[in-house]
Amino acid sequence: MAFLAPGDRAGPGSVDGHTGLGLDGLGSTEPVVTKALGGGQTVLSVEDLVVRYGTAVALESVSLNVERGEMVALIGANGAGKTTLLNALSGMLVPSAGRISCSGKLAHVPEGRELFAELSVDDNLRLGAWKATSRDTSPIYALFPKLDKLAKRRAGGLSGGEQQMVAIGRALMARPDLLAIDELSQGLAPNIVQELSRHLIRLNLETGLSVLLVEQNARLALGLCRRAYVLDTGHVVREGLSSQLLDDASVQQAYLGGPLVS
Repeated sequence: MAFLAPGDRAGPGSVDGHTGLGLDGLGSTEPVVTKALGGGQTVLSVEDLVVRYGTAVALESVSLNVERGEMVALIGANGAGKTTLLNALSGMLVPSAGRISCSGKLAHVPEGRELFAELSVDDNLRLGAWKATSRDTSPIYALFPKLDKLAKRRAGGLSGGEQQMVAIGRALMARPDLLAIDELSQGLAPNIVQELSRHLIRLNLETGLSVLLVEQNARLALGLCRRAYVLDTGHVVREGLSSQLLDDASVQQAYLGGPLVS
């Protein structure tokens, strides 16, 4: 797979700071390891971000960062402001105050996939490369072999899991440095979530792709990502290592009361 420039790839060598979490939801007891590249280079920095809808404040002084090669989770309940944040990062919303700095290219996988239902799978993928120099879809089919057989099918006729693969593949066609995913698991069966999660881990390990995973399924997100932020009614109320947040009593009570993904 060649989603990033060769100089940006994660190669063999030391692993920076990931203690590793067993993923019950991924059917493996092996730790997940994220390779942080370039000595902690920041690919995304958000400082004191404020977003308003009229007089209503959706985000208030939100700050976070993602390092190159890192997987970071943003968890929170419905209405916490997670999608608003991603829309601001993608330029779909204009912040009222604050600063967003991205040192590379960001690609957004929106909540609900937002595919062009009447177009083929291949056409949907190619639309993701409208600003790229290459529209070669073969790396996407190598990552998601199921899509290769569905290339000429209408995207609207696919299953939810297949559509999510197309949405992720479309974003990857932009050759991003940072992939921002809004609700990876929404509406999908646990086995499909497992499969998508494995693909995401593979991408991160093999290419060094940074990931910001916005997810209501907190246990899944904290299992996949080394670090996380907790967003509540537009405010970041917790942040830290996922292993620490999993042990935080307030996080457990608010977000981890549901069953494990299995």
